[in-house]
Amino acid sequence: MPEEPPTEADLAPLVSAIEAGEDGIALPPELVEEPEAPAPAPPRSLYGQILGMTIPEKVKLALRGNRDARMILMRDSNQLVRRFVLLNPRISDTEVVAITHNKSADDELLRVIGERREWMQNYQVRLGLATNPKTPLAVALKQVPTLGERDLRQIAKSKNVPHAVATQARRLMSARASK
Repeated sequence: MPEEPPTEADLAPLVSAIEAGEDGIALPPELVEEPEAPAPAPPRSLYGQILGMTIPEKVKLALRGNRDARMILMRDSNQLVRRFVLLNPRISDTEVVAITHNKSADDELLRVIGERREWMQNYQVRLGLATNPKTPLAVALKQVPTLGERDLRQIAKSKNVPHAVATQARRLMSARASK
């Protein structure tokens, strides 16, 4: 019988211990420290290292890891690990934009991004949420009025967004045109 993955409540004490620095989990320094110059691509061995980690190690890496580790963990099969990547204080707006434009991103991650005020100030994040077909409908519809005329035109014609989002974009365009 396979072991059930831990829930967020199960990992809460671990997260508290990681944040306090009292967890006792050792991570390789090359996965935690940011490189001086951006690397062209993460090496395969980095992926292999992360693949062999336990859930608690992945959670710690998600909270403390560098850019390469975060991008690998964003594709992890465990939803909680992916969510903890968004809690990493070093995650950049560029990484968040990449997540919102990723058509295979998890709808729960897109919802979490939509709830963070500092990320919603970035136009590209709002555009990514509005145009990603996996964004929850309520979150996507909330972004449409904040978009520019050119992007509204593209969304109104797009077949890759939910029908309600395209309809909302058409309504906004006609309302703006009548003013």
